[in-house]
Amino acid sequence: MKRLLAILALFGALSLAVTPAQAQDKPAADKPAAAAPAAAPSATAAPAPTPNKGDVAWMLTSTALVLMMSIPGLALFYGGMVRAKNMLSLLMQVLVTFSLVTVLWCIYGYSLAFSEGNAYFGGFDRLFLGGTFDSIKGEFAMGATFSKGVVIPELLFVAFQATFAAITCCLILGAFAERIKFSAVLIFVALWLTFAYAPIAHMVWFWMGPDAYTDPKLVDALNAKAGLLWQWGALDFAGGTVVHINAGVAGLVGAYLVGKRIGFGREALTPHNLPMTMIGASLLWVGWFGFNAGSALESGNSATLAFVNTFLATACAVLAWTFGEWLFKGKPSMLGAASGVVAGLVAITPAAGNVGIPGAFVIGTAAGIVCLWAVNQLKRWLGADDSLDVFGVHAIGGILGALLTGVFNAPGLGGPGFTADWVTGKMITAAEYSIAGQVWTQAQAVGVTIVWTGIVALIAFKIADVIVGLRVTEEEEREGLDVTSHGETAYHA
Repeated sequence: MKRLLAILALFGALSLAVTPAQAQDKPAADKPAAAAPAAAPSATAAPAPTPNKGDVAWMLTSTALVLMMSIPGLALFYGGMVRAKNMLSLLMQVLVTFSLVTVLWCIYGYSLAFSEGNAYFGGFDRLFLGGTFDSIKGEFAMGATFSKGVVIPELLFVAFQATFAAITCCLILGAFAERIKFSAVLIFVALWLTFAYAPIAHMVWFWMGPDAYTDPKLVDALNAKAGLLWQWGALDFAGGTVVHINAGVAGLVGAYLVGKRIGFGREALTPHNLPMTMIGASLLWVGWFGFNAGSALESGNSATLAFVNTFLATACAVLAWTFGEWLFKGKPSMLGAASGVVAGLVAITPAAGNVGIPGAFVIGTAAGIVCLWAVNQLKRWLGADDSLDVFGVHAIGGILGALLTGVFNAPGLGGPGFTADWVTGKMITAAEYSIAGQVWTQAQAVGVTIVWTGIVALIAFKIADVIVGLRVTEEEEREGLDVTSHGETAYHA
């Protein structure tokens, strides 16, 4: 507990140190726009833009792909890594958590994340998805993309972002697998979604949309309505901060508070079904194309770049992890290769549409090496029983990807740069781009995310502990959560 509080205090101090520097930054109009989803309705005058059927088809497909990432992808990936007596408990936690988050997202989560409010939270304009569809007139509200005059139905964006919120909450579950109460999971998830995921998503991804930027005189007022980290100019294409750092830090907090598994460090707590983990990792890789390429919100060049970067960086990470493990441990393992898949996917997420091909090579390779170190050496230093290495892969991989996005977004290093002026659509030039400046912005976004989610997770776990208790009894843990929590077994002799 003292180690956890010390870590949070350290990041809190760093966050306080960097925040005042923002007052000295250039005006928000000159800051880069975060290349990530935004759902503010288009502000163009009549005639209203009509969604392109190709864009709609791609986003429907992407939404289904992200759903597949969680169910069955993540469920099988996690399920194969726990012991047989806890297999169904992990499947149950993922399935029910995903369903709970989806419902809460449609009630209020989407509104808090993607409607106009302040720099930290959205408002309540979209409670129960009100205003997205008029059943009397048969009309659908439109949501902005990243191109002027290009829109998609807002309800489609709601569904796409619901899958992001749901899988993020599911990722956390691996950190304290095999010993937490099912009821505690549900209480924690509801609280954390409300006070950590929704505000971080709003801070990083909410803005007024490109069609609102019609006059230079409007820029400052429009930027002031965006999320805090968007205003700062943080780049997060598909969720390095919002998804992976957010979930990874919350998982580490949970691992500390729930405590270590019985026998941790003394007994072999080995995966019971690595073929299942391999299947899960494969489904994650396939589904991640919807996650990353879908975050372009259009079926075009940006989606293509994100698709190829996701493909390439992941392959690089698999090779880097495999050969690194082979070198340092003597044998390459299937679990290591599957972990390399996830490490590469995580690290390229914030960079997917924000870097060029050279960036994908470097980010993927670095992710395989750095995350291999994190789940071995760093894990021992932290002293937490992070069961399925949520922090080592997602938080560390997300931090790595977020920082390297600031490097390889540079046009001089093959990156696409960012839109410097949304009124004219002017892109920043290689001569204007500051790698140091953008990396500093990325680092500040990482720091805010770590502190915010760490504090919220700590409070949410404490509330769940007071209400129902966090951990099952020793007898229940020894027998296995499948039987003691759900009255079932995954396998019959």
